[in-house]
Amino acid sequence: MKEGSLDAPTRHPLNWRDPDFYDPEKIEAELHRVFDICHGCRRCFNLCDSFPRLFDLIDESETGELDSVDSKDFAPVLEACTFCDMCFMTKCPYVPPHEFDLDFPHLMLRAKAADRRHGHKNFTQEQLALMDRNGKLGSVFAPVANWATDRGNKPIRKALEKTLHIDAEVDLPKFHRPDFTARAQAQPPQVNAQAPAFGRKAVIYSTCFVNYNNPGIGEAALKVLAMNGVETEVDYPACCGMPQLEQGNLEKVAAQAEKVAAHFRPKVDAGLPVIALTASCALMLKFEWPLILPENEDVQALSAATKDIDEYLVDIAKTEGLAPGLKPLDGGIAVHLACHARAQNMGPKAADLMKYIPDTQVDVVERCAGHGGTFGVMKETHEVAMKVGKTTMRTIVRKGSAHVASECPLAAKHLMQGMEEMTEEGARPAGPFHPVELLAKSYGL
Repeated sequence: MKEGSLDAPTRHPLNWRDPDFYDPEKIEAELHRVFDICHGCRRCFNLCDSFPRLFDLIDESETGELDSVDSKDFAPVLEACTFCDMCFMTKCPYVPPHEFDLDFPHLMLRAKAADRRHGHKNFTQEQLALMDRNGKLGSVFAPVANWATDRGNKPIRKALEKTLHIDAEVDLPKFHRPDFTARAQAQPPQVNAQAPAFGRKAVIYSTCFVNYNNPGIGEAALKVLAMNGVETEVDYPACCGMPQLEQGNLEKVAAQAEKVAAHFRPKVDAGLPVIALTASCALMLKFEWPLILPENEDVQALSAATKDIDEYLVDIAKTEGLAPGLKPLDGGIAVHLACHARAQNMGPKAADLMKYIPDTQVDVVERCAGHGGTFGVMKETHEVAMKVGKTTMRTIVRKGSAHVASECPLAAKHLMQGMEEMTEEGARPAGPFHPVELLAKSYGL
C-alpha cells in the first residue's frame, strides 16, 4: 500500500437501495474510520468549514483524539458539507483506488440520507428544493415574488427570516416571465452560416436556474452558439435534482434522473450533444446520476453526451475555431472557477474560454465561493458561507478586474454580495456574469 495515491480518483456507485446504507450503527462506524484518517492528515483544513469543525472537535476533546469525541457531536461537521467535492477531487490522497477508500462527500451524503430516512427533515430546505414548482409559481407571479423577496423589503424579509429561517440579508434570485424556454421558442437566433463550426447541432438543457431565474445566461448561450454556426434547440424536461441531493433525498434524485434521461435519449441516439448551462447541473448529469443509477442505460448515454457550455465552446475553438468578431473587454476579467466545474475534471474551461477574448486580462480565482445551495441562504449557515468565501472575495477585489464571472451563477451572486462590503460603490466590478455572457458581450450580441 502506498502512503498517498497519485492515481486518478475513482468513485463507487452509491448503494442507496441497500438497507445497510441507512443503518445508523454502520454509518457511525464509517464516520469514525474516516474522521480518524482525516484527523491524521488534515490536508483539507482550508477547503470548507466541515474540516475545521471536525479538527476543533477533536483538538478540544479530553484526549485530543477521536476516541473521546461523542458521535452526537458530529452533526455540525455534516451540516457544513455542501458536496462541493473539492476534498475528493483535489486534496485527499486516500480516495479510491487507495486502500483507505475515502469519499468524504459521499459519506456525508449517506449520513444525510439516513437522517432524512429516519425523519430528520428541514421544512424550508425541503420546500426550497422544489425548483420546478417554485420556478413555475415564481414566474407566473414574478413582479410580486421579486418585490416580496427583495433585500430592500425589510418587513417581509424579516418575517421570512423569523418563520422560514431564510437570512434577511441574502440576495435571493429573481424570477422572470416568460421563462427562458418560452423566450427561446419565440425568438430563435439566426445561425451564422459563415462560421467555421457551421453544421454543428446541439440540444441546450436550460436547467431550472436559467429557465426561471436567469434567462440572460441562456439567451447569451443561444446567441454565441448561433454566431458560431451551431443550430440548437432548447429543452427543459425537469430539474436535475441537485437541491434534493443536498437534502439526501436520493429517491427523488433517481426519479429526476430517470425522467430527464429518458426524455433526452432519442436526441442522444440521434448524435446530439446535450449542453448544460450551469456547472452543478452538468456535474449531476455527467457524474452523480451514473453513480446513483449505474444500471440505467438512458442515464449512462446522457452522461456520455453531456457537455458543460464552456467546455463545448472551448471544443469549438480548438477544433474548428471561433467565429471572428470578438472585441476586447476593458478592465479585464476575474474568472472564478466554481467547485462543481472543477469537480467535472475537465480543466479550467471558463478561464480557457475567456482567454479567447483578445487583448483582455484574465485573472483566475480558484477557491470556493462558500455558497453551497441552501447553505448560503439559511440564517443558521449564511454567516459561515460568507466566511468561507471571504478569501475568494478579497482575492477578486485585489485583482481589480472590471468584470467578475463564474460558471456557477449562485456562487457569483454570493461573491458579488460579499464584495459590496469591501468596495466603494463606484469601484465595484461589473457582474455577476456567466462566462458565456461575457463572450456574448465581446461579440457585441
